[in-house]
Amino acid sequence: MRILTLVKRVPAPGARINITEDSQYVDDKNLGHAVSPHEECGVEAAVQLVEQYGGEATVLSMGGPEAEEQLRVAVSVGISKMVLVPTDGAPKDPQQTAATLVTAIEELEAADGPFHLIIFGNESADQGGFQVGIRIANALGRPMVNGIKGLELPEGQDPASGEGHIIARREVDSGFEVYELPLPACVGVKEGINLPRYPTMKGRLASKKAELTSVDASAEPGGQAQVRLKSPPEKVSETVILGNGPDAAPAIVDLLEELGVM
Repeated sequence: MRILTLVKRVPAPGARINITEDSQYVDDKNLGHAVSPHEECGVEAAVQLVEQYGGEATVLSMGGPEAEEQLRVAVSVGISKMVLVPTDGAPKDPQQTAATLVTAIEELEAADGPFHLIIFGNESADQGGFQVGIRIANALGRPMVNGIKGLELPEGQDPASGEGHIIARREVDSGFEVYELPLPACVGVKEGINLPRYPTMKGRLASKKAELTSVDASAEPGGQAQVRLKSPPEKVSETVILGNGPDAAPAIVDLLEELGVM
């Protein structure tokens, strides 16, 4: 199988996010960066599929030169090739992002043949627009299902042919929905589809030597315009000390009674 998985460099989850004074960008001067959690699971899904069925997996990212860090992390856990679509690093709207990536994917496929499966994260951890993967799939004319929690090929299907179907499972309240998508196809995977592996020392050393392919692609801004970014109100938690030593016992009993434990 030939698999392409897309990743995005985002502020590390759990970090305090500050907004620039003009309310247009995330102030990331003092932030660590990582791959979006859904896309991290997409990388692991691509590696697992190649391990199970053979073939190769490519990772692609669009961004500034610093995005090379996330590409090399993906290579360190088993991805074969990495591709960067260089930009000035400024945020792009979903339409512009998708159109740029479509151009890059078409160029890669023209050189080496079609990707049998393109894996996206369900949504990015920073903007969460849920649009880029679907827009790319629509432009390429390929079936697409989001929210995927399981991927496998039908038993007896030849993985090397690039033909047939892939079985995709999406979790719902009553269990799972099961889709058979004709190849080539696209899927958006959710965090929890797998447990991403940690890079080994051998993998990290290999990733430093891996060749980075650069694909120049661009597109005009789409019809969507960002007005401003706004930080959500901070939640403040208050800690009440009930007492110290034996003197706290009556207060604890009162609290347990209030909670209905006693």
